Amino acid sequence: MIENTIATWHKLVETKDAAGLDDILAENVVFHSPVVHTPQAGKPITTLYLTAALRVLNNDTFKVLREVISGNNAVLEFQTVIDGISINGVDMITWGEDGRITDFKVMIRPLKAVNMVHKMMGDMLQKIK
Repeated sequence: MIENTIATWHKLVETKDAAGLDDILAENVVFHSPVVHTPQAGKPITTLYLTAALRVLNNDTFKVLREVISGNNAVLEFQTVIDGISINGVDMITWGEDGRITDFKVMIRPLKAVNMVHKMMGDMLQKIK
């Protein structure tokens, strides 16, 4: 199940299949945004944020640089370029015994990228709500 969770996540990212999030997210999943102070609890809000991220960050320059899996935790380092700004980020993913993601934390750098992603994600969230 462990490899399946991360393999499924990679497939969703590769295909930009936001509909597939329903099968991989736990009902009580918590999402930690790099720009929102308060953790976002629940499947609907997490689905919204991850759908927006798939559309904003996942372009033809997106690539996973490194992956570390230990137990039911994974850290995936990624890189993408938007408007000439190189974005380096990390997804920290935890899942339960059933393989569904229970915690998803995103961190990105540098500050210029954080500011740009903040604006772009805000715009995308307004479009898909």
